[in-house]
Amino acid sequence: MRDKHFVPGFTPRSGTYTVKKKQDGRFSRHNMVNEILSEMACSPAGALLGSVTSQISAIHLTQEGQETSSSSSASPLEEFLVVDRQHAGQHCDMQVDGEEELLDDLETLCSDDDDSSSINDTMASASVTSLTLHSGIEESVGEEDLQERPALVPSLFPLIPPTLYFGTAEEKVNLLPAEQMKLLKWKMSTITPKIVKATLARSNFKVTQTGDDWLGFWGHCMKTCGFKTVRKYQKVNHYPGIFQIGRKDRLCRNLSRMRARCGRQEFNFFPRSFILPQDIKQLRKAWEDSSPRQKWIIKPPASARGEGIQVVYKWSQVPRKRALLVQEYLQKPYLINGSKFDLRIYVYVTSYDPLRIYIFTDGLVRFASCKYSSSVKTLHNRFIHLTNFSVNKHNCGYKANGDSQGCQEHKWALKALWRYLGSKGINTSLLWEKIKDIVIKTIIASEPYVNSLLKMNVSSNYSCHELLGFDIILDEKLKPWLLEVNVSPSLNSSTGLDVSVKGQMVRDLLNLAGFLLPQKEDMAAPSSAHRGNKEKSKPDVSANEKDKQVFYLTQRSTDQDILPTVLDVLTPGDIRVLAQSEDEMNRRGQFERIFPSPVSSRYLRFFECRRYFNILLDQWEQKYWANRTKGISLLTALCQSGAHQGTGDLSPMWNKNRMMSTVQPHTHRQEHRQVNCPCDEDSDSHWEVTLDPSPNASPGLGSSSSSISCASP
Repeated sequence: MRDKHFVPGFTPRSGTYTVKKKQDGRFSRHNMVNEILSEMACSPAGALLGSVTSQISAIHLTQEGQETSSSSSASPLEEFLVVDRQHAGQHCDMQVDGEEELLDDLETLCSDDDDSSSINDTMASASVTSLTLHSGIEESVGEEDLQERPALVPSLFPLIPPTLYFGTAEEKVNLLPAEQMKLLKWKMSTITPKIVKATLARSNFKVTQTGDDWLGFWGHCMKTCGFKTVRKYQKVNHYPGIFQIGRKDRLCRNLSRMRARCGRQEFNFFPRSFILPQDIKQLRKAWEDSSPRQKWIIKPPASARGEGIQVVYKWSQVPRKRALLVQEYLQKPYLINGSKFDLRIYVYVTSYDPLRIYIFTDGLVRFASCKYSSSVKTLHNRFIHLTNFSVNKHNCGYKANGDSQGCQEHKWALKALWRYLGSKGINTSLLWEKIKDIVIKTIIASEPYVNSLLKMNVSSNYSCHELLGFDIILDEKLKPWLLEVNVSPSLNSSTGLDVSVKGQMVRDLLNLAGFLLPQKEDMAAPSSAHRGNKEKSKPDVSANEKDKQVFYLTQRSTDQDILPTVLDVLTPGDIRVLAQSEDEMNRRGQFERIFPSPVSSRYLRFFECRRYFNILLDQWEQKYWANRTKGISLLTALCQSGAHQGTGDLSPMWNKNRMMSTVQPHTHRQEHRQVNCPCDEDSDSHWEVTLDPSPNASPGLGSSSSSISCASP
């Protein structure tokens, strides 16, 4: 969706409106004109006209006769736009309209991305040399003002390949040699956000509609079986199984399961919820036991942008047979200037095994456009009770904010909120830590499902990464509550504030993703889908590495005497994982890694599946967080000798007997055991120690993995 003042289809050259129908059929010439007229009617005199005029004057559309033509001199962004227009009304062969196959179910979910489905969105043509974003519009910048940056970011460690660099609007990314330039291909998707396209164009990527030799893809999540077609040098922006927290009903089920297993005290950040129709009896009992003044909020389980949400207070208002999520409504939210608001927190997961979670240090604060009231007479007013931008932008009283530093209007930057709350004497650091705690626990709730589907369907964990949008609300006591998790958070950038936050975030995300140039042998190898049902190719795991992994997996997490010894002798797989982790930290930009961290040990008990590399990284953080230089120096020496490739001689072989002689006798545990740990409430599964080569291997960075995994009896 567009900004409220943006007029789609207006061509300054012709002075006429050419309203194009959106892919979902919601836009038509008739309702577009009505929308424009209604906005003009409720806006202050001259304000809307001036805003529309200023934006129209900056828009330059390619004439229809030129839309399907391209020339060799076209800029990378222009190539993105031409292909995007050619794709209008079509589906990318990797896109499945938000459907995700979860184990035996076919789930559906709508993205909260306001502009993701707008295939014919207009963007200004960009200069060949550079791009900058302002109010969602691309403008040219003089080449002489750009800072040149190399196309590759070297690893901190020798004999480990570099990653591709993604620049800002003020930078010019140098060209690679011609043979390598041919490899910079991006699979076109009809929903790739414009701000992502601009970042890719600055980094000299070309778009492709055919072939399977692309490096990256940004679109809807595929069916689980679709991940089998992804080659190990390719990256898609989703994980299989991520809808276990991306759907409201699945999120409720999984957090309820974690609450029952780990205690209400640890998982008390999600409002009491019921899934209809199966929980109708429990809801009725809770309703009768609650205060007569208690209100409830009803949400469709797989919707977004505030669609279908309503606040009710009478039992007769609750549908009985529809699939819905019913939650206790937080009636006393923390208010600023009398208005309700929520926080959009951007979370990025680079790996599930080992789990690595990053949180962007900035975000968005979205306000309801009418003053808050708890009166039942106001429950029908969505502008009071909902904070979604998609809802409130239609209120004639909504005021956009283009200042990333400002604390006014109906959208702020997260950093601006911290400054505001700090001025009120509020401990914002403590509040931020509570939000990070919510994020970590929520992602851990999805961990067994995602890892199970990864091992079955993805040839390399390198091939998946995920940006999530966490919606958090504060109550009157400043306690943060999780509302939902968005699998495709909106990257619409229609104002300077959006560009400031999302532009930096996307650029840092792509650098953190660590895109690698593929090796010829990797590109020549057929994908797993073309190999039929044969076992996916995985790196070998030596018997010595297997022995070490089994040994530490079967130790209790409370054995503080023995767990630190996991770093005493590092195997090739250990070195690769640790080097990859340190390289990520070096590329993180304005992202902050929240798992693993120096204090992440307390979260290991929440995992249903114990993972060897989670133990390894946790111990590494505890030992070297205060002196990272020392840890990097150790890994540098090991990589220089080729130890990460299994060819070095600096690191001795791991030996169980020698290890046991250095620790107390009572810490010994048997090497194989089974424990009851169901993966789902209705399953009779059990856990057993298994060893699998890690899906975390990437071209030139293979690794091995072991875990306590779920198996059917």
